[in-house]
Amino acid sequence: MREFGTIGVVGAGTIGSGVAQLFAQSGLAVVLVDNCPRQLDIACENITKNARLYGMVHKGLPAPAEVLENLQFSADINALSGVDFVVENITENVAQKTEVHREIDQVLRPDVPVAANTSAIPITRIAGFSSHPERVIGMHFMNPPPIMPMVEIIRATHSTAEALQAAEDLVTTAGKHAITVNDSPGFVTNRVMMLMVNEAMFLVHEGVAGVQEVDRLFKTCFGHKMGPLETADLIGLDTVKLSLDILYDEFNDPKYRPCPLLKRLVYAGQTGRKSGRGFHHYDQ
Repeated sequence: MREFGTIGVVGAGTIGSGVAQLFAQSGLAVVLVDNCPRQLDIACENITKNARLYGMVHKGLPAPAEVLENLQFSADINALSGVDFVVENITENVAQKTEVHREIDQVLRPDVPVAANTSAIPITRIAGFSSHPERVIGMHFMNPPPIMPMVEIIRATHSTAEALQAAEDLVTTAGKHAITVNDSPGFVTNRVMMLMVNEAMFLVHEGVAGVQEVDRLFKTCFGHKMGPLETADLIGLDTVKLSLDILYDEFNDPKYRPCPLLKRLVYAGQTGRKSGRGFHHYDQ
């Protein structure tokens, strides 16, 4: 089992802050980097709040103060210079990921594995931005990362066995399980999930059933903890749309076309739980 000193996490949004919290609550030292200082402040607030909430529900998790002791927040990418593993979590935007991975390359030692956390972009495509593609692998964390039990690890074309093993060791250290799959747009989980939530949206868009009815059918008939539209709200409708756009572009298959209702909600800023409104309404 590989031992880790400090873990670098790039991107302090919903998933990035959750990934940082997961590693910090596991006793690992974490550097959370984001070029927006205000986003780092928000991440600190959310990690404190979520650590308290999760600790109330899941016994054995550390108190917020213990989690924060393991965290360093920085707006400087150079703060990653001494880390042993990096997880990149910025938005589903190829151009932005290109820039970030090139910056990461200039800071890290060549032997440090780099995981791209993305919903749908092929990892081999992201590795092409790196001067060390062999160290780039995919790690798809489910939301919320601190309590979800499984991480999907993706083997890109150039990924070495050492980089993949390091990712598996890190997941184990964090108390989670991992399944490694080969590279493909959307991998296993989102290639299936995005089709399901998109089709559920079409059912509402076409007037076949209402939002509540669709979600209740899946929860009651199949035992799902959340219905597909609740799941989409949790993921973030903007992220769902970006993922479908990528799948549509990569496969050139019309089955991945985003539902017009999804587009309208995203354009209106109604992106799900994080905005307080999506297919459902939420009390902030």
